[in-house]
Amino acid sequence: MRRRSLNTKLLVNLLRPETDLELALLHVPEFQIGLDWGEPRFGHPEGKVAWHVREVLDNVDRLKGITDSERRRLRLITYAHDTFKYMEDRSSPRNWARHHGAIASDFMKDYTSDQVVLDIITTHDDAYYAWLHERKSVENLKHKTLQSLLMRMDYCIQLYYMFFKCDTLTGDKTLAPITWFEQNATGIRIFPMERV
Repeated sequence: MRRRSLNTKLLVNLLRPETDLELALLHVPEFQIGLDWGEPRFGHPEGKVAWHVREVLDNVDRLKGITDSERRRLRLITYAHDTFKYMEDRSSPRNWARHHGAIASDFMKDYTSDQVVLDIITTHDDAYYAWLHERKSVENLKHKTLQSLLMRMDYCIQLYYMFFKCDTLTGDKTLAPITWFEQNATGIRIFPMERV
């Protein structure tokens, strides 16, 4: 059975925006389309992006000992990170400039100048790709290594890690990438969390 489309009122009730910016994003047509996109699939049995965003927001709420600033940033990253999957170029070879994270980051430049938020949105899947590349030596991921990610995100690696963990502990995603990241990334303080 197909769930009904998510309108602004339903999105506000589901995602419970806490800032004027979060509320404003829920009124943007491209954002609404992205939150309403998706069918149940491996890693995302919830289907629609909005339901996944709700799960990640719940995980952000479970992080203990984070600052208000970190929480605001994590929430904004969560709102945007997968919202432009519907616009992603899925051709082969992959056009990384048309990855949903890059599209989302470009979109969000009109709403925030916070480079930490923009960089994490852009690279939010790169830790997973680095794990996949190391595990399977996937040719089109040879540039997605843990070393290159850590070098690029060194200035905000703790926040990157917190988001990666909150995003990974959703749906029926495998936990192996986050375990691998915690074992191999230097300079992070590990947050113990379990999938709810």
